[in-house]
Amino acid sequence: MGSGKSTIGRLIAKKIDSYFLDTDSLIEHYENREISEIFKTDGEEYFRDCEKRVFEWITKSVKNSVVSTGGGLPMFVPQIKQAGVVIYLKVEFNDIVSRLTQEEISKRPLFQDLNQAKSLFDKRDEVYTKLADYIIENKSLNETLNKILSIKG
Repeated sequence: MGSGKSTIGRLIAKKIDSYFLDTDSLIEHYENREISEIFKTDGEEYFRDCEKRVFEWITKSVKNSVVSTGGGLPMFVPQIKQAGVVIYLKVEFNDIVSRLTQEEISKRPLFQDLNQAKSLFDKRDEVYTKLADYIIENKSLNETLNKILSIKG
């Protein structure tokens, strides 16, 4: 949440002349509603099922694209490497909090309580670290872009 996945993903896709897909956006378009509404109406379990379905579609139908996953997808779809190279954009929790506006926080159902969000962050960090092919500290946009573009694969 708030690591810059979508911003960086779009820039990388443009640089390599590829397509950019965001799993959260794909879910919102398929469901014709925002993620916050999905959580409110149908709950987290239903949303996680949506993530699994979109992941299955990506692995079967998408090639040579940059994909930004929702923050929880690697937690519930540990076979994420089947889709391609996995890059973990690592950002410290306090930096994420300082990046997000109140409006952005209000759109993130799992970010409403900062103590719970920090606990979730710590759990995810452990899983992301294990699943990632590359871990890149996202401190500055240009530095992060250059590090990702230098990856051969």
